[in-house]
Amino acid sequence: MYCWYLRNTYLDNALRQPGALSVCGESLDLSKIEAPAFVYGSREDHIVPWKGAWESTRILGGRTRFVLGASGHIAGVINPPKSGKRSHWTNEKPAPSADAWLAGATEHPGSWWTGWTQWLAGFGGGEVAAPKGAGGRGHAVIEAAPGRYVKQKA
Repeated sequence: MYCWYLRNTYLDNALRQPGALSVCGESLDLSKIEAPAFVYGSREDHIVPWKGAWESTRILGGRTRFVLGASGHIAGVINPPKSGKRSHWTNEKPAPSADAWLAGATEHPGSWWTGWTQWLAGFGGGEVAAPKGAGGRGHAVIEAAPGRYVKQKA
């Protein structure tokens, strides 16, 4: 499965071609996904180059928002607002290429998480208070966190 995934999605980039891949007999076509998508890329990412991440905005069928974060694969994604580190870029206008998108983008100091939170708020209901404790609605607590399975070795 791992080799299939690498070959078809990275080497051959077949996922971007409608109908080129099928899973369990179902043909895949990302352009038929009409759900809104928030697409993120990290500028120095060595695993998912940001221009490749940006290309998702041209493939998906629904409304997309692309945000480019500073730094690499881990530090760019894990950038909570409290850290006050790094920056991110946004561009609300459609662009014909990733380079054109960046040329028209605005750099913002700090985390991209706040923009993501605002984007998500436009699709959800109101906030709900967190439960005061574990369990509830007929589901008893099995054991204290983190649980035995976390401590088991594979």
